[in-house]
Amino acid sequence: MNPYFDIIIRSAAVYFFMVIALRFFGKKELSQLNTADVILILLISNSVQNAMVGNNTSLYGGIAAATVLFTINFILKKLMFRYPKFSDFMQEKPEILIHDGNLDFKALSKLNISADELKEAMREHGIEFFKDVKLAMLEIDGNISIISGNENLKQTHYKRKRIHKNLAGIN
Repeated sequence: MNPYFDIIIRSAAVYFFMVIALRFFGKKELSQLNTADVILILLISNSVQNAMVGNNTSLYGGIAAATVLFTINFILKKLMFRYPKFSDFMQEKPEILIHDGNLDFKALSKLNISADELKEAMREHGIEFFKDVKLAMLEIDGNISIISGNENLKQTHYKRKRIHKNLAGIN
């Protein structure tokens, strides 16, 4: 078998495995990454690298694997745009977490979102109390967006950026 065809098959198999794994473990895993998530991503990338290229550690082998991954990703995005049913299968719908100050405990439990995570998202949006939330949604990208019922509060979509300790004093 052609060694580059072998790389194409292996890379495609790993890509589809990762899509299925992320679909199975849920969109919450894609939002704000903590230390354990970053370690997991690094270990997964290291563990699947050999599965994709096998013994071929050449530049061309790496380029072939990367090209396959980019191509499959491009095709999947086009298919998701063109076929809504396929898009529904590939990615979950946004979930309502709070509606008019009432928490949806069933959705929170299903999505494994703790009260502390929800309160953190509310604070990031400048909201202190659940009763002040008109709508809170877990979006398809894993972020929590919140709309308050107070017209005086500015509506924001805030992604937390962590500042490294050694850069904290530098502007």
